Amino acid sequence: MAVTVTVNAAASHEIPSTLCTAASLTGWQALNGATIRVIRESTPVSSRLPNALQVVFPRGRPGAAGFANTGYAGIKITSGTTYKASFYYRFPNRSNFNGNLTVRLQTANGQVLATANVPVSGSQTTWNQVTFDLVATATPSSTSNLFSITADGAQAAGQTIHFTMLSLFPPTFKNRANGMRVDLAEALVELAPSFFRFPGGNNLEGQTVERRWQWNATARWSIDREARSNGRLDLCQHRLPSGLGLLEYLYWCEDINAEPIMGVWAGYALGGTSVPENQLGPYIQQAIDQINFAIGDPDKSAPAALRRSLGRTEPFAMRFVEIGNEDWFASESYIYRWKHFANALQAEFPQLSFIATTRPYDPVLTPRPTHYDVHVYQTPTWFAQNSFYYDSFQPPYRPFPFTQRNGTKYFEGEYAAISTNPNDLFGSPANGRLVYPTMQSAAGEAAFMTGLERNSDIVFAAAYAPLIGHATRNQWFFSVYRGDEYLPSTLPSRTGTQFWSVVRKKSTREIIIKTVNVAPSAGQFTFVLPFNNVASTGTAYILSGGGTSSNTPSNPNAIVPRTVTIPTGKRFDFTAPGVSVCILIFEAY
Repeated sequence: MAVTVTVNAAASHEIPSTLCTAASLTGWQALNGATIRVIRESTPVSSRLPNALQVVFPRGRPGAAGFANTGYAGIKITSGTTYKASFYYRFPNRSNFNGNLTVRLQTANGQVLATANVPVSGSQTTWNQVTFDLVATATPSSTSNLFSITADGAQAAGQTIHFTMLSLFPPTFKNRANGMRVDLAEALVELAPSFFRFPGGNNLEGQTVERRWQWNATARWSIDREARSNGRLDLCQHRLPSGLGLLEYLYWCEDINAEPIMGVWAGYALGGTSVPENQLGPYIQQAIDQINFAIGDPDKSAPAALRRSLGRTEPFAMRFVEIGNEDWFASESYIYRWKHFANALQAEFPQLSFIATTRPYDPVLTPRPTHYDVHVYQTPTWFAQNSFYYDSFQPPYRPFPFTQRNGTKYFEGEYAAISTNPNDLFGSPANGRLVYPTMQSAAGEAAFMTGLERNSDIVFAAAYAPLIGHATRNQWFFSVYRGDEYLPSTLPSRTGTQFWSVVRKKSTREIIIKTVNVAPSAGQFTFVLPFNNVASTGTAYILSGGGTSSNTPSNPNAIVPRTVTIPTGKRFDFTAPGVSVCILIFEAY
């Protein structure tokens, strides 16, 4: 199919910069006859960590004895890397022991990769933290490695030692204590994100009111943070440690230059419980405290003073707070929940914008939301066919005088093509569920994104879900190559297979055209430009492949962008490969 696109030189609107996340001894092993068990501590290291690992060293065993941990799905070890390690220990009964614990990183078959000797004393009956470095001397071929702590079997025979809060950290992004993995953080920086939404959707809600995410259980020193289970079966009901807490989220946003969009719990849990209207008070106050922790004055607010005590005096930059998550599951109760949360939070923080989380205008909310969060999980075909979703966006009800653009803004907070089966979106892979994103799903999503960019006067932000795991990287195309003005052009066919969006980057006088072809055969584009001066050549970044092709852990580069030089001018042709997402960049003014 061939299309001709005529571009308007006058920008229709600016583009928001934000447009474009078992058993108690699982993983633990006893070594050489030692006995390990989790106990309820008589004198816990903190009220939040009531348990400890009790290690009893055997008698009559030569060699080293102790325990090891396998890590979460393994431990990646790289030669020359310094790993920060620490643990708390105490002897429950005073003893004459005075020696070393040997801490190692080692392969499953015993090859030592890093080692440190930590002196401990049997006189230490209160909790003591030890910190040390482990420097790896080799890179094993597998991540099936161990973090082990042992003592000389003869010297430690019969001794009992309690351990808790064991930690092993590789280097972190910008060397933040308790910070982010360098590889993941750097990958996010390369994506050039404009914002970061946290602490996630279902993670925020929890399965019950008691299992909801609570900021004050995470914004403390490590031993004072509370592990929790949100009770969801798809998370295996694992205890969720709070090492990644509110302060880390805020620093992460700052470190990757992403604007925070912070969620507050709004009185609904995934199990179906809505807090009664007359009992919302404490939860509203908890939300106020959470926001004050992020942006409050330490001299006027106790939560902000807590932030200062943790090393951060100045407030974090913040403009948006989301009230709840996917509250269409309890839309009737959200009517009163939104009213009380929004009124209280807006009165306390008039400078912030608050985002509602029911379906837009359904039900009718008071006060009227200025922002809505919209979530869509669908098929690649649905996304391509709904690229005009926001072009004539209207509420089903009209409780106030309505025009097509009534001032309401929209946040496409979660979207993804997750299945090829519209009748069983969340089913099994055998029934169409995508194990990994495909080129077809990336192209469908990209077609939808051309509509988001075309309507960026009302769609102020958009986020693929999940944040980490989009192997085909089409959002990288849209995030990195974004302009600051949208240029109107001939509209695509609503039922067609070719889509496009044209933007301008004022500072460089660059025109950036994004094309999407969801058909398996090549598509022809002709662009007609109104500018007096247009470069004769430009650069095309092309992502294409078989519709069912995926980047996977075993084949991460099955689909990669390629760069070519293309002829451009006031009128030029471009051929987009079948199932492709392309970025065309050239100078024009």
